[in-house]
Amino acid sequence: MIRFPSYDGAHLAVHPTVQGGPPLVCLPGGPGRASRYLGDLGGLSRHRRLLRLDLRGSGYSASGDPAGYRCDRMVADVEALRVHLGLERMDLLAHSAAGNLALLYAARHPERLRRLVLVTPDARAVGICVTERERRAVLRRRADEPWYEDACKAITAWRAGEDTPAIRLEAAPFRYGRWNEAAFAHARCEEAELARSRPVAAGYYAEGAFDPALTRRALACLQAPVLVIAGALDPDLTPERAAELARLFPDGRLVVDDCSAHFPWVTMPRWFTKTVHDFLR
Repeated sequence: MIRFPSYDGAHLAVHPTVQGGPPLVCLPGGPGRASRYLGDLGGLSRHRRLLRLDLRGSGYSASGDPAGYRCDRMVADVEALRVHLGLERMDLLAHSAAGNLALLYAARHPERLRRLVLVTPDARAVGICVTERERRAVLRRRADEPWYEDACKAITAWRAGEDTPAIRLEAAPFRYGRWNEAAFAHARCEEAELARSRPVAAGYYAEGAFDPALTRRALACLQAPVLVIAGALDPDLTPERAAELARLFPDGRLVVDDCSAHFPWVTMPRWFTKTVHDFLR
């Protein structure tokens, strides 16, 4: 683990993998999850030196001023990491909620990106959101699964305000292409982080964080190639919305895996590693 000072003196943590290869800065979602859930991204660390950043207020990073949790303000943390690493340009990967952070970084620092990978990203920073009707249609595709009814009840309770580790775990099967021992073990990692991640999650989407029209205009000039990865079974980003996101970039590309949901490197590690590695090289 490496610690470095950000723009305001708050010390943030970044976790490099042991293997060599060109660096790939990785931003975790949540918002507010420690980066350890990214693991080695399905074996991608065999080809790239992953640098997993714990966003401020999460993992081993300092909390600092809670006002700094707002997504647009965390852009300065990502830039501070690039400067600390001494990279003129960097390859950047972002998962889930961190998709917003990566989009804002690309809009503010386009000249500092070599390539950008957005893995099942949240894209409200550019005004792209999955509707409840679209989400329910994706959920119904899993109706034959033995866990379906219990998971549906858990999601209903979660959205009604019953946000507990047990409820989240009950709803977790929808976020994996296959609900097996590996998926269960991965889902369990979130439990220990829930209490600390709540303040970060509350501040991340605070009012004023996003200006979708302005961000869209900036991204229309982005020269770096962008890869959007979606899972056909992901209720948080349908392939149609992922395609809408990819079209915002001059060099935007979309790949969809029919067997994956929100964590494609857990369900399809070999496919995920090859897809990302081929794009980055």
